[in-house]
Amino acid sequence: MSNPLQSEPVSARERLAWCLFDFANSSFTTVITTVAYSVYFTQVVAPANSRYGPGEALWGGAYSLSMILTALLSPVLGAMADQQAAKKQYLAVVTGLCIVCTAGLYFVKPGDVVLGLVLFALANVGFELGYTFYSAFLVELVGREDMGRLSGAGWAVGYAGSLFSLALAYPFVKGGFAPENLESYRQSFLATAVFFLITCIPTFLYLKERARPAAGPPGVSVWRIGFSRVRHTFREIRRYRELVIFLVAYLIYTDGINTVVVFSGIFAVQVLGFSPKDLIIFFLIIQLSAVAFGILTDRIGAGRVIAITLWIWVGIAMWTFGVRTVTEFYMIGLAAGAALGANQAASRTLLALFTPVGRQAEFFGFFSVSGKFAATLGPILYGQVVLWTGSQRWAALSLAPFFFGGWIVLRFVNEKAGHNAALADIVVDDPNVRGAGSASSNEI
Repeated sequence: MSNPLQSEPVSARERLAWCLFDFANSSFTTVITTVAYSVYFTQVVAPANSRYGPGEALWGGAYSLSMILTALLSPVLGAMADQQAAKKQYLAVVTGLCIVCTAGLYFVKPGDVVLGLVLFALANVGFELGYTFYSAFLVELVGREDMGRLSGAGWAVGYAGSLFSLALAYPFVKGGFAPENLESYRQSFLATAVFFLITCIPTFLYLKERARPAAGPPGVSVWRIGFSRVRHTFREIRRYRELVIFLVAYLIYTDGINTVVVFSGIFAVQVLGFSPKDLIIFFLIIQLSAVAFGILTDRIGAGRVIAITLWIWVGIAMWTFGVRTVTEFYMIGLAAGAALGANQAASRTLLALFTPVGRQAEFFGFFSVSGKFAATLGPILYGQVVLWTGSQRWAALSLAPFFFGGWIVLRFVNEKAGHNAALADIVVDDPNVRGAGSASSNEI
């Protein structure tokens, strides 16, 4: 199918530039959130005897608070980006925030708990908001039949970025947390910021904004227009029944997935005795296990791919509870890497199919709201289970209900009906809510 927002041909170079943002930003989630900084914070900055409390609970709380802030900002900023046709500019600003705060982590030393949490939280807000604007371009770059393929390609390139960033961080962190190596370890955070900065340049050079600004009422600020569009979407959301059900399912299952990402490195170090060097090697293997599921998504449907991965995640949670050897944990990592890429690529594709043209950033903002609010319960629950039981094994098992519950709700989503509702979208004749590129009976 054609895409009405493709007013000019989309080149392979532009699609590659879009994918390269996944390559760039994967360095933050891999090195900072999962492998290096999360462990550094819980082991060095806020160890178990910290006056602020156990590092796991602090880490989970900071991550959850950053997600709440992202959830509050995403829909309004998304609506404003649609109104101004400025997704690319918004993407640049929040990406800059993430890079600057990531570089600032270099200055976080033992005992700097507040500084370490604030800088990470701000960096994560920038990262998550950037994902919203970046994902919103998917609808403009391909037709419906190729969305799964391009989304999967983005995740595949992202895994390659994870490999490169891990390789870059390895020389800095391999010495572990010995006092004489802490300076080198912190330099890995600077290296990650530089990597992100350099590798995202092609995206901003070649990715084009095809939407056109929508004229708003005279004298009304774009901030007010953004809130108006959000209120309108809330009023009209019942028209998109499948989207609402999917967002509920996504809210449930992504909570578990996000918690795995946030605590997997900490689990490996504290339960199985991994060194920072071992952890880098472990996550290198995980990235190699990740397979792009875009073609499979196009063939059997995004919903089915998501359902399959959720059952894999249930098995992973149960296996992690009983894991005893390093070899077992490596096998769990291989399964988790593949399931993570498949699930996220298919989830992004399904939302794109349910998104009316002209409201991409706004709808992806709601997608972000669902995911970010979802990310608040799991990390807090994980930290509290560790406090209650003294065991990260029970905390890992507590994630299984999130995946099973998400699967149950997903069963009520009709993928074809959701796409048809997006195609039939008609924006009401209200200058406060009219979006760029909105039309009747749009085709994706």
